[in-house]
Amino acid sequence: MSLLDAIRADSAAADFLAWPGDFSLDVYEHGEEVVLASGEALEPLAKDGAGGTYFLCGEGGEERPVLYADSEGGAALLAVGVPELVRLLLAVPWWRDCRRLTVEESEAAAEEYLEDEPGLYAERDAAAAALGLDVPSPAEALTRLRERALGLGASYVLLNAEEEGAVYEPLFRP
Repeated sequence: MSLLDAIRADSAAADFLAWPGDFSLDVYEHGEEVVLASGEALEPLAKDGAGGTYFLCGEGGEERPVLYADSEGGAALLAVGVPELVRLLLAVPWWRDCRRLTVEESEAAAEEYLEDEPGLYAERDAAAAALGLDVPSPAEALTRLRERALGLGASYVLLNAEEEGAVYEPLFRP
């Protein structure tokens, strides 16, 4: 069974990824037509609650790179493969609040989330166990995100296909 099928089959895992992960497997059209500058294929994978879309890049299965595009014209390569993305969402579901990709940002965001949801880590651990995944530390997850977004991500430039030359801005900067 694929990881995406496992998520769909386990409501606790799907619920955790939907919130606080803000990753829903309900797919819809992104707010505008987008393409990769390289010409590689883009396949919508999931959505977030604010109009953003997660895309699989290129050809293949769940091992493909995962690009996120928000509704404000920002984009970043988040992971190489669905398992890596899900580990990020389990470890640091508030990754959007970590613009400098630091552990300090993650700790501050975690405190805010835990105030509202004190059982968050227990829910996360249950979701990870149901999916057969380990949960990396926030430092490990953010390091991997930095490598993907600022390293490999330079090869994944997203363009607004409706406006010539309109490039999505990187969500993270060195």
